[in-house]
Amino acid sequence: MSRGYFGDVREGLAMVQVVSVLGALLILTAYAANQLGLIDRRHRIYHAMNLVGAAILTVVAFEAQQWGFVLLEGAWAVLAVPPLIRPPR
Repeated sequence: MSRGYFGDVREGLAMVQVVSVLGALLILTAYAANQLGLIDRRHRIYHAMNLVGAAILTVVAFEAQQWGFVLLEGAWAVLAVPPLIRPPR
């Protein structure tokens, strides 16, 4: 039995929301862990979480044509890359 177009659309929108929340949770978890002293902002996992979370949100914002958020999250993702490619100290 087919659910029809609107059932598929709602399901797709729900999946986008789940993915968006996961991206946001990655960024917020990294921030909270840093604020609580659990990870240092120089640690690679901090930057990896920011990169993945921001990349997810950039794609979601791009698909929704939310250009301000594309700029914000895209910049966030780009700024997370240099600490990940620098040799560890």
